[in-house]
Amino acid sequence: MPKNKGKGGKNRKRGKNEAEDEKRELVFKEDGQEYAQVLRMLGNGRCEALCIDGSKRLCHIRGKMHKKVWIASGDIILVGLRDYQDDKADVILKYQPDEARLLKAYGELPDNVRLNEGIAGGMDEEEDGGGDDYIEFEDEDIDRI
Repeated sequence: MPKNKGKGGKNRKRGKNEAEDEKRELVFKEDGQEYAQVLRMLGNGRCEALCIDGSKRLCHIRGKMHKKVWIASGDIILVGLRDYQDDKADVILKYQPDEARLLKAYGELPDNVRLNEGIAGGMDEEEDGGGDDYIEFEDEDIDRI
């Protein structure tokens, strides 16, 4: 039987997510970079994103982030543009929801970008549009049924 020479199994690879509570410095875009919002995940470490300059790009999640930072549709990301392929980009950083709100407050993101603020943010927006999601019955309607 072969001798185990590794340092553990898959639980070691999972590790502990200790960096979650840590506050990090806000990273702004530089030359050759652009803010984008993820439209949909494609699989195989790729996603389709709408950049702030108005173009849709196929983005590749870099290996450092792959299987460590989970990206969902609606997230705000920082992408590195390619000099030789304008329709493709590389995901450099995923912004947390509070960082995305700060970017919008600083004027880095335009006002037409809708931030993914979770269930609480989405519920407030739906209540303003009108409540067509539920039906209210009167007592006499229930008696007829």
